[in-house]
Amino acid sequence: MIKVVGIKSCDTCRKALSWLSKQGVDHKFHDLRLDGLEADRLSGWISAVGWEKLLNQRSTTWRGLSTAEKADITAEKAEKLMLANPTLIKRPVFEAGKAVHVGFSEIVQAALKA
Repeated sequence: MIKVVGIKSCDTCRKALSWLSKQGVDHKFHDLRLDGLEADRLSGWISAVGWEKLLNQRSTTWRGLSTAEKADITAEKAEKLMLANPTLIKRPVFEAGKAVHVGFSEIVQAALKA
């Protein structure tokens, strides 16, 4: 089973969920806003793909942060920001066994089919 983590109102998350259903892939959705985000889960993602790939610096949430919050981003600071503001995480995040995939590109789709 693939775990899909995102936000219900996110268009990309909705496309991904629809695609998984059409592919017949067993999946479960975890809404960051409703279900929250555990620190251990985020740490695992960062270990798997890196904080740079997870932190969405083009998001509305990012633009709403102060200049001080956005300055001098380190792995530790990025992790704290994402825990405090889960909508800063690039979506969707797929947990497929031990693999973690971020976004919904053709590369991710191919990996999820495998």
